[in-house]
Amino acid sequence: MLNYRQLHYFWVVARTGSIVRACEQLSLTAQTISGQISLLEQTLGVDLFQRVGRQLELTEAGRLALPYAEQMFQLGNELETVLRSRPDEQQILFRIGVADVVPKSIVYRLIAPTMELSEPVRITCREDKLERLLADLAIQRLDMVVSDSPMPPHLDIRGYSQKLGECGISFFATEEVAQRLHPDFPQALNDAPLLIPGQDTVVRGRLMRWFAEQKLRPRIIGEFDDSALMKAFGQSGSGVFVAPSVIADEVQAQYGVRLIGQTDAVTESFYAITVERKVRHPGVVAITEGARNKLFSE
Repeated sequence: MLNYRQLHYFWVVARTGSIVRACEQLSLTAQTISGQISLLEQTLGVDLFQRVGRQLELTEAGRLALPYAEQMFQLGNELETVLRSRPDEQQILFRIGVADVVPKSIVYRLIAPTMELSEPVRITCREDKLERLLADLAIQRLDMVVSDSPMPPHLDIRGYSQKLGECGISFFATEEVAQRLHPDFPQALNDAPLLIPGQDTVVRGRLMRWFAEQKLRPRIIGEFDDSALMKAFGQSGSGVFVAPSVIADEVQAQYGVRLIGQTDAVTESFYAITVERKVRHPGVVAITEGARNKLFSE
């Protein structure tokens, strides 16, 4: 059976980068820590560290083990915090997974209603690829996953998708870039330098089909899975970029750009995925109600 004290020593050494610093943090001798990690390696049948010159580096097995150890001790800290709280101070733990293709501004506005709940809520957010998040949802490491697509049918994972809402797409550019474009929309996009969402996003395919239908041929100069990075390039004047119309005012104010035009022929949708068909978690309820009654109804 795995010895969690030995695993903890491994985790601290990996995080601090050396046994010396781990000794300072744990108030233990180097011999104790080294000996316990050696016993852990014997139990697992793999080396977790290797010497490279005078440096101690993780092996491939160590790099594989580290994120598991981090999750285990993070959950342990959360458990301790919850159990040590007095009954009238206990928080509702709300673990949210966010698909990395969902714009951060949308994520914030979706989650914001949980801050207004009468019960104290402690939120943890983790961003990752959708399939990895759904795997954690299946084993109840997460309470909900926010995505731009519903539960993929090919995954052998039980889950239920609730559509939070959808909106059209808006196009933005700096004043300097905008002045070089055709004054009419969508003709303004023809031969325009364009920054678009990456291949993993649902909206990417819809945009390309719309361009073909409108007989538009923008010059695609950048593709981004991270919408914030795409906006940063757009803010620098690299080209026209897109964002959900529901946050158009926010994008203009935050990035100092101009709205070129917008279309409802291309829509972007957002979903809450849970393992329960009937939602009970107050955080999930707050998000779904806030999205449907306010964010996507405006």
